Amino acid sequence: MTQRRILVVVPFPMSEEHLRLRQAQGDALALPPDIELVYRPVKAGPANYSSHHDFVLAEAANFEAGCRAQQEGFDAVCIDTMSDSGVAALRSVLEIPVFGPGKVSMLTALMLGHRFSIVTMARRWAPLYQKALDELGLHHKCASIRAIEVTPDNQGLLSGKESDVFPLLEAAGRKAIDEDGADVLILGSTTMHQAHGWLSTRLPVPVINPGPLSYMMAAAALGARLTHSRTAYPKPMHERLDMLSTMFAAAEAFQRR
Repeated sequence: MTQRRILVVVPFPMSEEHLRLRQAQGDALALPPDIELVYRPVKAGPANYSSHHDFVLAEAANFEAGCRAQQEGFDAVCIDTMSDSGVAALRSVLEIPVFGPGKVSMLTALMLGHRFSIVTMARRWAPLYQKALDELGLHHKCASIRAIEVTPDNQGLLSGKESDVFPLLEAAGRKAIDEDGADVLILGSTTMHQAHGWLSTRLPVPVINPGPLSYMMAAAALGARLTHSRTAYPKPMHERLDMLSTMFAAAEAFQRR
C-alpha cells in the first residue's frame, strides 16, 4: 500500500512538547491506513492571531511553510488555524489539495443543520470568523459568536485548564443553542480541540472539531481525486518562493534572538 502524506502546517513556532499537543488532534480519527499526518510549525510568525497586523504575518508564515510541499512528496496540505491563513496562496502554487478548517467547518455545519454558532475563547478572534463569513456570504447562517473571554494559549492549549474552561465552553454552547437558535456548534480554534470530547457528549447538537475535520476533508479529496480549481486559483506569473524562503530564514533568526 502506497503511503499518502498530509502536511499539517502549525501556525506558530513551538517546542516538540507543545507540538505533541497539536498532533493529538489526529489520535481519535478513523483515517484510512495509508494516510500519514506530518505536523510542521512555521519558522516565524505573529505571537497570536488577534489583529489584522497578525493576519498579514500569518498568511506569509503559513504560505512559506507549505509552499514546497508538493516537491517534498506530500499529497495534501492542511493549515491548522481557523483563519485559513495561507490557504489561497498555497493553492496558487500547488496542484495538491489544500484545506483550512475555517471554511470547511462552516460549510460542513450547513450539511448537518440550518444555523451554526462559533464557541470561542476570546471576542478578539471574531475578525477571523468574519473574514470567512464575508467570503462565503454566510452571515445569515451564523447564529452567533459566543466567547468565554479566557486568555488563549497557542502553545500549551487547554492543558491544565480543563476544569475551569470546559464548563464555561459548555455554558456558552448552551446559550448559543437556547438563546441564539444554533443547531450546530463549531469550536472557534484548533487550540480548543481538547474540549471536543467533553462538549460533544454534553450538548444536544453536533459539535465540530475543526482541525480533524479538515484532515478528513483532505483525505476525502485524495480518495475522490479532487483538488482546487486552477481557474479560481491561478498560478503566479512570476514566482518568488526563493525570496520568501530567504525572508523567513532571516525572520527565524530574528525570532530566536
